[in-house]
Order: sequence, then C-alpha cells, then structure tokens
Amino acid sequence: MKEIILVKNGELALKGLNRASFEARLRRNIKHRLSPLGEVNIRSAQSAIFIEPTGEEYDCGKAVKRLQTVFGIAGITRAAVCEKNMQVIMPLAAEYLETMLKEAKTFKVEGKRSDKGFPLKSPEICAELGGYLLKCFPHLTVDVRRPDIQVTVEIRDFGAYIHAAQLPGAGGMPCGTAGRAAVLLSGGIDSPVAAYMMAKRGIELVAVHFASPPFTSLRAELKVCELLSKIAAYTGPAALFTVPFTEIQQAVEKHCREDYGTVINRRLMMRIAEKVAREQNASALVTGESVGQVASQTMHALICTDAAADMPVFRPLIGMDKEEIIKISRTIGTFDISVLPYEDCCTVFTPKHPRTKPRLADVLREEEKLSCEALIQKAFSTTDKKIITEDFLYYEG
Repeated sequence: MKEIILVKNGELALKGLNRASFEARLRRNIKHRLSPLGEVNIRSAQSAIFIEPTGEEYDCGKAVKRLQTVFGIAGITRAAVCEKNMQVIMPLAAEYLETMLKEAKTFKVEGKRSDKGFPLKSPEICAELGGYLLKCFPHLTVDVRRPDIQVTVEIRDFGAYIHAAQLPGAGGMPCGTAGRAAVLLSGGIDSPVAAYMMAKRGIELVAVHFASPPFTSLRAELKVCELLSKIAAYTGPAALFTVPFTEIQQAVEKHCREDYGTVINRRLMMRIAEKVAREQNASALVTGESVGQVASQTMHALICTDAAADMPVFRPLIGMDKEEIIKISRTIGTFDISVLPYEDCCTVFTPKHPRTKPRLADVLREEEKLSCEALIQKAFSTTDKKIITEDFLYYEG
C-alpha cells in the first residue's frame, strides 16, 4: 500500500500572483523540517502539497507531528494512494481505514472530484463507496451531520487519495516570507509568546537577550536558550544575541533619578537591539509588552520607549490580558520554562516606585547624565552570539 501526506496550505490560496513564491518557501520549510526522517518528494498541485516518502520504512506518524509545527500549513492528512478505479478504491478504503471504521459507530463518505474526466460524480462516488463499507462493517450507520468518522475520497489528476482524519496545522504564513525582525527575549512569559506570534505571520526572527551578571545567573541565560529552542521548533534554528547589561544598569542607578530608571534602561535596550537588528538585516523590533501590565508598559512609558528606536516596534500582545498570553504559552510549551525562578535583568535594579507617566523631555534630561553612546557601543561590541536549535543544542555563531 502506498501512503503519502497531503498538506493543505490555508490562506496561501489568497495570495494571487505571489502565491507561487509563498508555496515555494513553504516547500523549502517542509523539506528542512522533515530532513531528519529521510528522503521525500514534495510537489504542489491543485491547492495542496503532496509529500511522498521514497523509502518503505518512512515514519509518516513522526512526519505529521513535525509538520504540525510548520507555519503556513492549515491541515495535514495521511492518505492511501491508488489508481482512479472504484473497484480498487473501495477495498483499499476498507483495508486502510479498518481500525477506525471498527471503532466508529457512524460514518459518512465525502467525495471530491477535481478530475472531471472521472466517470462518477461526487454523489455517485459517495453512494457506491458508502454501500460497500456498510457491507464490510455492518455495525456502522450513516450520519451525514455528526459522524464518528468521515471517509474522504479525492479524485485528482495524479490518482485517487483515501483518508479519514485531517489534523490541524500551525496555520499562519511560511517563515521567511514577511521579512526579518529582532525580538527582545527575556526569561518571562510574554516575550516568547510575542516571538511565536510574529513568526506565525511569516517573520524570520533573531533574538536579543540582556543579561546582568553576576546579578543574573548562567541558569537564567540557559533558561532563555531553552525558551528559544521551543520557538525554533516552529522557525528552525534561531540566532540568540546575549548583551551584557550590568554596567549600563549600574550607571543608570548611580546617575539618574530612581523613578526614571525603568524607562531609561528600556530605551537603552531598544537602541542596542536596533544595532543588532541592523547588523542582521532585520527591519523591525518585537517586544512582549501589553498595555498596563507593568510600570514600563503604560502608554506614557511606551511612547518614551518607542522614541528611542528608529525602526518599527511590533507588539503582538499589546491588547491581550495575562490569561490569554498564558494560554498560548502553554500551547507552545514555554510556560513551564518561563516560570522557573531564575531572575532576568528586568527584575534586578527595579525601583520601588517607578514613574508610570514619564514625559519624554524629562527622560531625555536624565539621559544626558549618562555617556549613552559609549555605554551602548561597549555593550554591543561584547555581545555573544549563539545559534539555538529545537533540540536545545547550541553552537557559537
């Protein structure tokens, strides 16, 4: 029995004249994601992508699980393939779906005939196959509204495809189709979710993390590596730039008013992240901020923070509450890592009473007390780069 995997590519069908380039990128991403499992042939036809294993021992089950983390895929189906002949289709459907049909109580047949040269129309395909399956599995009854199992037969140009269960894909757009951005990645709950949401819209990410040794530990940095590895399961290997931030925080604490410390540190982070972004040919910054969540995320503070950057700042979580963010973090597997008790630089040097409505003019006046350019350049020049994979393996970039 020949088995393939059918991939439905969702919103790519709406891309008009650009559709071919989007599909080509999706095929490349699929090939990269499946490469550890063995060789496959991948082709696009009739609003679907066909993945055909070249070896008999290929593990389609593992392949489906890996495909579920590829952005741009709306649905995934394992299917048996045969010639376009009902005398072949009917016994193969009974054999291929035997286990599911035995466990079900009700079923329906869905026929799809994109090859209009096939002699039977869709209703006739349904009737003939449905009757055959009722004879093979007499315990079944037909339920066209809420069946336990839907048997689908697709008559396409290249053959007949039999399947029963379509699994959901990750959705979104293929990574790499919407440009590149630098995400400010802390060890908290929010920023990994922001990274995931932007990657889902096709943006390729590099990550920038700020560390404050000895106030933050090596475990805190490894925690960030592990968080990025969860995102890398969706995006492929990702670059992580770790910026030493202790000297800057100590200078801010020493020379600037305490209540302005949070917003000034945040502005300096944005300026360093922008330098990393430009070096990596990224066109925007991404943060995990949500309006009003903490003192640095009030509207007034965000205005001051944005003024430090000369490129767009994307905040996909800006209107979300904490429960919504936590729900996504659990789905993508970052929550349990994020709540590990290893402090990041955002939680050290925190003023007791940060200013929640800072004015930009006052912030700039406080920054004049610092040698900002020298501090920024020193931190940037001593930045460490690693490449993080989904297996939490990393190597120096």
